[in-house]
Formats: sequence, structure tokens, C-alpha cells
Amino acid sequence: MFTWNVDPEILQLPFTIGEGTPHGIRWYGLLFAAAFLLGFKIMTKIYKNEGKNVADLDSLLMHVILGTIIGARLGHCLFYEPAEYLREPWRILFIWEGGLASHGGTLGNIFSVFLYCRKHRDQAYIWLADRIAVPMGLAGACIRMGNLFNSEIVGMPTTMPWGVHFARVDADVIYRHPSMVYEAICYFTIFLICNTLYNRWGKDTKPGSLIGIFAILTFGSRFFLEFTKENQVDFESGMLLNMGQLLSVPFVLVGIALVMYSRNAPSAATSKK
Repeated sequence: MFTWNVDPEILQLPFTIGEGTPHGIRWYGLLFAAAFLLGFKIMTKIYKNEGKNVADLDSLLMHVILGTIIGARLGHCLFYEPAEYLREPWRILFIWEGGLASHGGTLGNIFSVFLYCRKHRDQAYIWLADRIAVPMGLAGACIRMGNLFNSEIVGMPTTMPWGVHFARVDADVIYRHPSMVYEAICYFTIFLICNTLYNRWGKDTKPGSLIGIFAILTFGSRFFLEFTKENQVDFESGMLLNMGQLLSVPFVLVGIALVMYSRNAPSAATSKK
């Protein structure tokens, strides 16, 4: 057991945009940016491997960034604190106050990639979803490590030898599950699995297989890891399953459906022969 008391800010800036806005560069922001940068590098390799126009990735990156941030913010506001943000809807724009939901970010990505594919007819939606599934686990791991530096999404008290005292959360010494680290490890493992499968299958990847496997593993692990977390909002206290678990179930079911569909679907390379 040990104490975690790392300053979430790497350095402070000598100015602010406005009252209440952040005035420093934070580890979370750096890791959030790293998630997109690493994803861009991996997708560049995939596009070159499959003969796609690498220049299209600039547009894809912007779609994914906007879809992730807008979706994650709306997801938090509408899933976790709807009454507060519907009462003061302009506060949805105050991202610096904190509050991003991964399920909302996933939904935002689903929609933004759909918009991208409408402009790039040579890249089918399910084809692209399978390829994006490769770096998404790595991105999720980066973001959860950002949560660690923010001392947020902490777990429930534990007597396990790896329990952590989050000094910025608890004034008293309480050792908790480092739930965000559990998730980061799971997501990085999922990245290794999806990357290994893509390297094996390549152009012969069956439509829906990788994104289906990603959805099952990611949201399945999220469902069980929620049992180690403290509830994020008060209304979850009286629920059998918390909001994170309830939102994970549909994604797991969709993932199962995609994997079943992919078993009889021809690969992209086969369908062109």
C-alpha cells in the first residue's frame, strides 16, 4: 500500500482565459493528446498496408477528436447529471470543470465516423470501425492514466496490498482500489489483442470482427471493474447496477452480434475477388 499525491499540473501558465478556467498544462491533457497521436500513427500504418489514401487521416482525426470530446461531454452531462445541466445548459461548454463519460465518447465516435464515411465512399463504415478498434484500446489506457494523475475515478476502500491512498481525495488515510489503473491495464491488453489479430488477418479481416471483439472485451471488463469503483454521482447509491454498468450492457450485446455476423461474412479482400 502506498500514497498517491502527484500534482495533476505539469506546469502553470502565467495567464488564464477567464475566471475559473485552468491555467496550467496537466498530465491528463498531455495523455489525452497522446491517445490521438498514437492512434494517428497506428492508423497511418494500417492505411499504407491496405493501399488507402493516408491524406484522408487528417479529416478522420478531426472527426474522431470532435466526436470523442463532444460525445464524452454530452454523455457525462446527460447520463450522470441531467438535472443540473438541463437547468443550466450553458455549463455543458465548461469542459474545464471536469466531466467526460467514455460511453458518450464512444457514441460520439460512432456518429462522427459515420459522417466521415459519407464523405469518403471508398472506406466502408464497418471496414473503418474494425481498423479504428485497433488503436482504441491504447487510447483508452492513456486516458485512464490521465485519470490517475487527476486522482479521479477512484475505487472503494480495500485491504489488498496494492491499495492506494489518494491524498488529494481523502484527508484521512484510506486505501482504495486503483480502479483507473485496473482499467488502463485491461485496455492496454485489449489493444495488444486487437493489434495482434489485425496483424494476423490484415486485409482478410472479416467485417465486424475486430470492432465486435473490442466492444465485448472493453465494455465487458468495464462492467466488472465498476464493482471496485465508488459511485460517481449520488443517485447511483440505490441502484443494483450503476450507470456505467447499465450503459456497458448494450455495447457488449452489440459486440456479440457483430462477432456472430462476422463469422459468415466474407472478408473485404475476398468480396473484391
